[in-house]
Amino acid sequence: MAVKELNDYNINDVPELFLENVDSVIVVDSKTDTYRALTRRGIFEKYIEESGSYHDLIVKLWFHIGDTNKEVTEDYHAFADSTGDFDGKYSRRIKIHLDDSEHPRIAQMTVYPFDDNQKYLFILDELDEEEMLQEAHTTKKISTIQSSYLFSMYIDLVQDTTSSINITEISDNVVNSQLKYSDWRMMIVNMFMPEDQEQFLRRTDPEYLKKNFAPGKTSSYDVMMRNLEGKFIWVKLTFSRAQTFVEGDYRFVFMVQDIDENSQETLSALKKYEELAIKDPLTTVYNHGEIETQMHNALTSCQTNGDVASVMMIDLDLFKDVNDTYGHSVGDTTLKLFSGLLKEMAATNNSIAGRWGGEEFVVVCLGKNSNEVSEIAENFRKEVEAYEFPDIGHITCSIGVTELTKDDTFDGAFDRLDKAMYMSKENGRNQVTIL
Repeated sequence: MAVKELNDYNINDVPELFLENVDSVIVVDSKTDTYRALTRRGIFEKYIEESGSYHDLIVKLWFHIGDTNKEVTEDYHAFADSTGDFDGKYSRRIKIHLDDSEHPRIAQMTVYPFDDNQKYLFILDELDEEEMLQEAHTTKKISTIQSSYLFSMYIDLVQDTTSSINITEISDNVVNSQLKYSDWRMMIVNMFMPEDQEQFLRRTDPEYLKKNFAPGKTSSYDVMMRNLEGKFIWVKLTFSRAQTFVEGDYRFVFMVQDIDENSQETLSALKKYEELAIKDPLTTVYNHGEIETQMHNALTSCQTNGDVASVMMIDLDLFKDVNDTYGHSVGDTTLKLFSGLLKEMAATNNSIAGRWGGEEFVVVCLGKNSNEVSEIAENFRKEVEAYEFPDIGHITCSIGVTELTKDDTFDGAFDRLDKAMYMSKENGRNQVTIL
C-alpha cells in the first residue's frame, strides 16, 4: 500500500494495512474440529499447516513443556478441547518452538469469536527481537518465583466452574478454559497413581469440601501425580476456601506444588534410618530385634493361615579362637565375609537372615519344611567349610533346624531351635541337626 499522510487514511484502508502486517490469520470451526490458515508468513509458514484439526492446533500452540519443544504427555491432551473454547475476545503470548532453533520464538495470539462463538478468528504475530528479550527476562523472574507451583486454578462449587487456570510448566499466562469443575475432577483423576485415585475423588468431592472447609480454611496433602512428561512425581495438593461472608458461597483456590526433590530426599533419609534401626551395623544382615520379629511373623502365618516355615540357627565353630589368635579386627572381617555368604544363600531361598548375637545367626525360611531347610543348611555348611577366609584360612559352622507348627509358642520354637544347634556342637561340630 502506498504511504499516505495520516489524515488521508480511512476505514477502507484497514483490510489492506492489516493483511500487509499480520503474520498469520486462521479461521477455526470448533464444532467440526477444523481450521484453515488464510495467510501464513515468517515462522508460521512452516510451523502451521494450511488446514487440519483444531484440537491438534491447540496442542501445538501451547501444550508443550516450558522452553522446550517437548510435547506434553498424551494424558493432558484431554484438556485441549476445553482450553480452545472462547466466550469472548482473548489474547495471550505463546512460545513457538521451531526444530532448527535453540530457543523458542515469542508470538502474540489474539482470538475473535464470531458466528455465535462456534467459529473463531486467530491472529498471530511474531514479536521482534527486543520484545522477545524483554519477555524472556520477565518470564525468568516469574519462573524463579513460581517454579515450584505446577498448577493453580479458581473454583466455584455453586456454579460448577473453573477459572484463572495456570499451568506453570506450559505457560506463565492464565489458560483460557470453559471447563466445569465436575468434569475437571474426572479428567485429572487419571493423573494419579491407581491406589491414590479414590482418595483424590473423596477429598475433591464438592460435598466434602463444603462440609470440611470453613471460610479461609486451607488444607493440603502429599501424593504422587503424573507430570507433563508422563512421570510420577511427589506433589502437594492444596485447597483453600475463599474468605467470604456470604452464606452458601463456596469458592476455592486449588494449587499443585512440586515437592518431588524434597520428598525424595526425605524418603532416602527415612530409608537410611530405617535400615539403621533394623540392620546389624557390622554384618548388614538384620539385627536381633528384626530377625526376632520376622520369626514371630512366620509363626503367626503358620498358626493363622497354615503357612509352612522353618528356621535355622548357625553358629561359627571355635570363633573365640579366631579373636584370641588373630585379633578382633580379623574376627570382624571374618563375620562380614561369612554374612555375605549367608545373604546370598537367603536371597536364593526366599529366606530372611539376621544376626542373633556374637557369632550366632538365625535364618527364617518361608514356605519350606524342615527336610528342605536341612538340605539347604547342609549345602551352606559345605560352602562355608570350603571358603578360604583371609588370615584364618578355613572355619566351620554348626547348624540347628526346626519346623514351626501351629501349636508352637515363640519361646517353645526357639528353645527347640537352640537345642538343635547345640546338639550339632556336642556331636562334633560342623554338622546339621533337625529337631
